[in-house]
Amino acid sequence: MEKRYRLKKNGAFTYVYRRGKNASSRDLVMLYAKGKGIKVGFSVSKKVGNAVTRNLIKRRLRECFRPHLGDVKTGLYVVVARPSAAQATFQSLFKQVRDLLKRQHALQEDSRQSAPVSEKGNRAT
Repeated sequence: MEKRYRLKKNGAFTYVYRRGKNASSRDLVMLYAKGKGIKVGFSVSKKVGNAVTRNLIKRRLRECFRPHLGDVKTGLYVVVARPSAAQATFQSLFKQVRDLLKRQHALQEDSRQSAPVSEKGNRAT
């Protein structure tokens, strides 16, 4: 994920914690607050594991969020990892991020999905 999309300042995290709406899953909690542009922050506490484990989880979460950057609404997002995230696989984290975005109503409708399916190549018999 590009650095321009990252939430960095402590004040920005505090704003999202205070004003944001949250949705949770088994391993993650996602907070969303309205804002200009798209900024995403990741919070992994020391309860999750040592520095190597925490950084691994942050890298995985960044990679889970990256494909959705073109589809999410503008705003500030904070993804908080629970201690159980240390044992979670990449695929389960990816599914949880997608599900949390859907629950937050943060995914914009994709125009390709709503377009009718082309019948090119189908022959009438």
